[in-house]
Amino acid sequence: MDPAPAAGLVAGSHQRNELHVMHGHEEPKETNRNSNVKICRVCGDEIGAKGDGELFVACHECGFPVCRPCYEYERSDGSQSCPQCNTRYKRHNGCPRVEGDEDEGAEMDDFEDEFQIKSPRKIHSHHRFDLNSENGEQVVQQRRHNGSALSSFAGSVAGKDLEAEREMEGGMEWKDRIEKWKTRQEKKGMLNRDDGENDEENNDEDYMLMAEARQPLWRKVPISSSKINPYRIVIVLRLLILIFFFRFRLTTPANDAYALWLISVICEIWFALSWILDQFPKWFPINRQTYLDRLALRFDRDGEPSRLLPVDFFVSSVDPLKEPPIITANTVLSILSVDYPIDKVSCYVSDDGASMLLFDTLSETAEFARRWVPFCKKYNVEPRAPEFYFSQKIDYLKDKVQPTFVKERRAMKREYEEFKVRINALVAKAQKKPEEGWVMQDGTPWPGNNTRDHPGMIQVYLGSQGALDVEGNELPRLVYVSREKRPGYQHHKKAGAMNALVRVSAVLTNAPFLLNLDCDHYVNNSKAVREAMCFLMDPQLGKKLCYVQFPQRFDGIDRHDRYANRNVVFFDINMRGLDGIQGPVYVGTGCVFNRQALYGYDPPKSEKRQKMTCDCLPSWCCCSGRSRKAGAKKGGGLGLLGFRKGKKKGEGAMGVSKKGYRKRGFELEEIEEGLEGYEELEKSSLMSQKSFEKRFGQSPVFIASTLVEDGGGLPQGTNTAALVKEAIHVISCGYEEKTEWGKEIGWIYGSVTEDILTGFKMHCRGWKSVYCVPERPAFKGSAPINLSDRLHQVLRWALGSVEIFLSRHCPLWYGYGGNLKWLERLAYTNTIVYPFTSIPLLAYCTIPAVCLLTGKFIIPTLNNFASIWFIALFLSIIATGILELRWSGVSIQDWWRNEQFWVIGGVSAHLFAVFQGLLKVLAGVDTNFTVTSKAAEDSEFGDLYLFKWTTLLIPPTTLIILNMVGVVAGVSDAINNGYGSWGPLFGKLFFAFWVIVHLYPFLKGLMGRQNRTPTIVILWSILLASIFSLVWVRIDPFLPKQRGPILKPCGVEC
Repeated sequence: MDPAPAAGLVAGSHQRNELHVMHGHEEPKETNRNSNVKICRVCGDEIGAKGDGELFVACHECGFPVCRPCYEYERSDGSQSCPQCNTRYKRHNGCPRVEGDEDEGAEMDDFEDEFQIKSPRKIHSHHRFDLNSENGEQVVQQRRHNGSALSSFAGSVAGKDLEAEREMEGGMEWKDRIEKWKTRQEKKGMLNRDDGENDEENNDEDYMLMAEARQPLWRKVPISSSKINPYRIVIVLRLLILIFFFRFRLTTPANDAYALWLISVICEIWFALSWILDQFPKWFPINRQTYLDRLALRFDRDGEPSRLLPVDFFVSSVDPLKEPPIITANTVLSILSVDYPIDKVSCYVSDDGASMLLFDTLSETAEFARRWVPFCKKYNVEPRAPEFYFSQKIDYLKDKVQPTFVKERRAMKREYEEFKVRINALVAKAQKKPEEGWVMQDGTPWPGNNTRDHPGMIQVYLGSQGALDVEGNELPRLVYVSREKRPGYQHHKKAGAMNALVRVSAVLTNAPFLLNLDCDHYVNNSKAVREAMCFLMDPQLGKKLCYVQFPQRFDGIDRHDRYANRNVVFFDINMRGLDGIQGPVYVGTGCVFNRQALYGYDPPKSEKRQKMTCDCLPSWCCCSGRSRKAGAKKGGGLGLLGFRKGKKKGEGAMGVSKKGYRKRGFELEEIEEGLEGYEELEKSSLMSQKSFEKRFGQSPVFIASTLVEDGGGLPQGTNTAALVKEAIHVISCGYEEKTEWGKEIGWIYGSVTEDILTGFKMHCRGWKSVYCVPERPAFKGSAPINLSDRLHQVLRWALGSVEIFLSRHCPLWYGYGGNLKWLERLAYTNTIVYPFTSIPLLAYCTIPAVCLLTGKFIIPTLNNFASIWFIALFLSIIATGILELRWSGVSIQDWWRNEQFWVIGGVSAHLFAVFQGLLKVLAGVDTNFTVTSKAAEDSEFGDLYLFKWTTLLIPPTTLIILNMVGVVAGVSDAINNGYGSWGPLFGKLFFAFWVIVHLYPFLKGLMGRQNRTPTIVILWSILLASIFSLVWVRIDPFLPKQRGPILKPCGVEC
């Protein structure tokens, strides 16, 4: 790993031209930068050159980039055809013959482009393939030999002399190239040069390894047709039944309760539309399977330098007093010990509260990591967060064979307990802030004493020279970042902090991939990053992926999951459905990003198969099959910013097409090489620099880093002595002014749910995402199991959706004409519309109580034919749920908890989010709901029974009371009116019990344990007591009964 700035806090403000160093620091060195080479689209290896130094081209029809080993493997054991154009491969010089070569004729033994001297009749029809063209696109270039055109080569040269010379050169060149090829394969570990008796066996083994390494890194696992086809059929049937159901509802109004009927019909229509938005994006669910062994064979072989691409981890924190520092420390430790090359991992921790507590916690964490990281990698323990590893109730000796494991585990557990005590001491010290402010260990005042007015701060703990573990090995880089904050600036909360991390990481390490985690989400699967690399480093799919999303899994949730904290239905059903369309939505954590996608670039365009046209037409003819890029000339140079520049026709260097700029995004393919003339270079470079500064900000180092592709790293020629100062500059509070940050670049501003908005913008540009569900959960976090905290969490999510709905980025009207698929648009529309379902849901849950109290109903008397539609609708709803559980594997308990909390959240948090969002966006009034806490029990899941009063509890509490009173009144009225009134009462009671059953978890959380008396006993006791009291009053046995005939009024007016 390249050395980074050594221990020492660096604080400064770019606007004030200040830079202070505490404890001193060393400047980081430049990271390695991968060279721009042609990559094989089959195995991902480099495509070597031929003996004459030219690029190896397997197919001369389309130029699809394939390396020589893959070409020979395809000819011997494959289809013998090009993967792109399906043209049969012709035999190259030195390649063994295969069946079918005889049909090509003797003249096809050797290709004429293997030698520099060509036959005159082949000169004008032969094409070269540009080394830098995407996917081997044909670029017509005139062949030159020693500066003179081959077309001037006279046809009077004797053909026999040419043939003899070619045969002599061919024999010698063939032997030399075979030796060179064997040498290259030996260096890659693909070939064994042993000449002993076991040479054939070793070659067979190496051949199998080569074949395995070329296999795909992942595959789609479609849902079985026996499971998915009945599911789709039931969805279509349910849609048809809904049409006939609404036809009946609209044509048969309840005249005696017209208002109730109208309200119920409007609510039911809204529910049907919401169901369509939620259901149809689940039409194409898929699963994916990764192959980590193939990834290792291809990019991470033993005894060779790893070719896996670097990853920058982002951990965000705001207030360490609310987010326990020990949890953040565990997250950081799990990142530092991931199963990934050490020099490829960097961890950036964002402290948006400028807390000295977190600063000191990371210092202790870095020291403990020197012991924890080698322990994890030596014994391959899981998970690698010490708090959760030592607390898991499993047999930790399983699969452990080292005799020293038990002894070292005990010692490590003791050291971790001592580490926890030191962290607890820091937390206790931070409870009361001194009047003079916090002071660092060397007596320097803490720069972040004023959390709203402080300079930017950067501290590198690990990853520098001397930062080694106890075994003398290097450790991954750990960087503390606190962005500058000044009064009068908009800082955009978490989204602004994440964008600051993007810029800092680009200046210091510039890894091509970013993985963001919340401070309470630790790495539960040490191979999670490798799982993501199976997709991101795939030669075909990787270039089109904006991110790989992992599902969220949680610890510390009660077994029954009363408030659906696990959200299993969303992560195991909805997200898998989206994975079959354009990809899952971004959920805010546990996501590996492609850095280029965050920069607002458009994805590479899909290559279209060229039409078979006549090549004899001139290049300007519209019927010509030649590429429009054929006139591009190879060349280029370094511009003012230190990166390569190119020129397209009608554009300046580094130019962006008008189409791409209208879409406010760059196309990666449009950054090409080649400039002519110094004046044009200087002019175009200046124009390019101004346009890039307008988008990315005024940092030449950062702008140069945005243009580095194929492995990331810092641009060549970067002044490493100025990196820390430049990093302070890019996190200054005024850096984003008059730029595209938060608008088109990075995390998007404008909503508290910046995750949905950020993923939506990427999908609109045409990027795809992937849902990765490894067998062992990749990440685990904590979730609020208390009722009030859970409702406030849902309130924040719903408020963000309302903000997006009222913004210009609403999926209902944004991004048309782009690359967002229609089913993906339906899914995004559902994510921002669902809070508005709370209004019809609240009305619909109130209707049963009103019907029971007034004796009216929303449905008139049903005949036999009309009742069929009601029965069919209920059966289709049940069948849809059962078949959905069948293909997804979700348990019926999780499904039912999700249905219950949909009602609980809908009539409380979602309802308040709608009004709060309307007030915030339309009137500019920001309202907050306070939470009052009472003491909780010090037992497992004690927070589950913690009662916190909040305004969100009022609507569902009112609904429960109304429906319970309505049930009592309805039963009393039926008893009073006799046997004939029980029939109409059945529908009303069913409706009311539907509401009560869905709100039952809320009632249970509202009442708490009640001295451990089961809530169901209390509920039924109150209900039965009320009914018994009313019946008792109606019978009233203590009053004398009237005897004699019962007098009734006469029906005749007399």
